[in-house]
Amino acid sequence: MTDKPAAIPDTGIGFFDRFLTVWVIACMGLGIVIGVAVPAVPSFLGKLQYANVSIPIAVLIWVMIYPMMLKVDFAAIKNVGRNPKGLFLTWIINWLVKPFTMFALTSLFFYVVFSPWIAHDLARDYVAGAVLLGAAPCTAMVFVWSHLTKGDPGYTVVQVATNDLIILVAYTPIVALLLGIGGIRIPWATLILSVVLFVVIPIVAGVITRRAVIRRRGDAYLKNVLIPRLSKATPIGLLLTLVLIFAFQAHVILANPLHIVLIAVPLVIQTGLMFTITYGGGKLLRLPHDIAAPAAMIGGSNFFELSVAVAVALFGANSPVALATTVGVLVEVPVMLGLVNIANRTAGWFGPV
Repeated sequence: MTDKPAAIPDTGIGFFDRFLTVWVIACMGLGIVIGVAVPAVPSFLGKLQYANVSIPIAVLIWVMIYPMMLKVDFAAIKNVGRNPKGLFLTWIINWLVKPFTMFALTSLFFYVVFSPWIAHDLARDYVAGAVLLGAAPCTAMVFVWSHLTKGDPGYTVVQVATNDLIILVAYTPIVALLLGIGGIRIPWATLILSVVLFVVIPIVAGVITRRAVIRRRGDAYLKNVLIPRLSKATPIGLLLTLVLIFAFQAHVILANPLHIVLIAVPLVIQTGLMFTITYGGGKLLRLPHDIAAPAAMIGGSNFFELSVAVAVALFGANSPVALATTVGVLVEVPVMLGLVNIANRTAGWFGPV
C-alpha cells in the first residue's frame, strides 16, 4: 500500500523507474528513427553548438541539474572537510586508476580479443579514443546521477568542482603518457563553457532561488513542494537527451554497426568495473550511501564533451579516434541509468559514518 508513494520521493521518477529498460531502448530507437527519417531535425539541432558543446543537450542537462542545486545548502559545504574520505576516493579512482584500466582493458580487447575483425592500426586509434574518454571524469551528468541516487548535493558539488580543477593539470600528461603522443592541448573553450554551463550557472541559480523561496514561502515549501515538483523534469530531460544523442549519431550507428558494438563492449565493461571498484571502496571506507553512490557514478562516467573535442582537434572529425569517443557518448546514458538502478537497490548496504 505504501510502495507507490515511496517511489516518488526516493527517485523522483516513479513509473519511469519501474520500466527503465523499456524507456531507454524506446528512446534510443526513436532517436535513430528520427535521425534517418527526418534528418533535417538533428541536422538543424546539431548546428546549435559552441566549442563542441550541443546547446540543446546542454539545456536539457541544465533542466535536470537545477532541481538538485535547489537542495544544496551552501552553508553546509564547509562540513565536507570533516569527512574527506569521499573526496580522496573520487580523486584516486579518477586519476590513479581509471585512465590506466581503460588503456589496459581496451588494449586487451582491440589488440587481442577483437584482432580478427579490427586491424592493428585501427585498434590503436580506438584505444586512443577510449583513453581520451577514460582520462576525463564527468562534469555535467554526475549531478543527474547523484540526484537519482539521492546523493548529498553539496558533497557532489565539491567532488565535481575539484575534479574540474585537477583536469587542468592532469589530463594532458596522463593522455600523453598512455598514448605516447605530444602536442596535446586542452580545448579551453569546451572546458570553460562546460564548467560554466553545468556547474557555475546552476549553482548561482540554485542559490538565488533557494534564498528567495525560503524568504517568501519558508524552508518546508522548498523541500516538500517546489523541489518535488521541479524534480519531475528529470525523467523528461533524460529521455529527450537519449533521443537527441541517438538522432545525432543515427547515420554513424547504421554505417558502422559491427565496430560500434565492438567499441562499446570494453567501454561498458570499464564503466561497470569503475563503478564496482569505487562503490566497493565506499563500502570499505564506511562512507554513507549519499556520498559513496555519487563517487561511484563519477568513477563510471566520462566528460564526453571534452573527449570528443580533443579527438576532433587532434585526429579530425571523421577519424576512428573520434568514432570511439562518440561511442562513449552513446553508451554513457543507458549504462549509467542501469548503474543508478543498482545503486538504489543496494542502498541498504551502507550506513552513516
